[in-house]
Amino acid sequence: MAAPSGKLVDKINIKSDGDVFHELFREKPHQISGICPDKIQTCDLHEGEWGKVGSIIVWNYFHEVDRGLSPACHTGVCLHELFYCYYDVRTLRALACVDGKERVAKEIIEAIDEANKSVTFKVIEGDLMEHYKEIKLTVHVDTKGEDNLVTWTIEYEKVKDDVADPHTLMEFCLHVTKDIETHHLT
Repeated sequence: MAAPSGKLVDKINIKSDGDVFHELFREKPHQISGICPDKIQTCDLHEGEWGKVGSIIVWNYFHEVDRGLSPACHTGVCLHELFYCYYDVRTLRALACVDGKERVAKEIIEAIDEANKSVTFKVIEGDLMEHYKEIKLTVHVDTKGEDNLVTWTIEYEKVKDDVADPHTLMEFCLHVTKDIETHHLT
């Protein structure tokens, strides 16, 4: 039986130039590490050319995204325990965040759609492959004057049933988007 697959979609409005945002992911992703070095250390071209379908890039990133605490969080801690048990600040931070380790993702640029301002990356090696047989990230920008809408889509197939959906990866993408917006507005 195949492990479950799924799709996450999230949108975020940005005030910065949507064309510049698209260009950054299309052919200048190596510049993102200078924009948000606390999240992305490097993005290197491994094979091919920047901005060309079939090219392979390698991201080194620091995945520490606050996922909040919910009654059914993956660590097994429920709200009842948080209110009635003793936890120090370090423990709460560990429960609320992905472990914060440096990660690596080797991706192939699978598609670039200039007309629709989208880029699709397929992860082919790296830490994410421990949890997902396949994972693709698409970033799409709708440009409409001063208001631009960035849509992130993550399509995935899990290695096994008990693997979490990549919600923290989606949060990471949204945080990077906001960092890019802030950078371009200042």
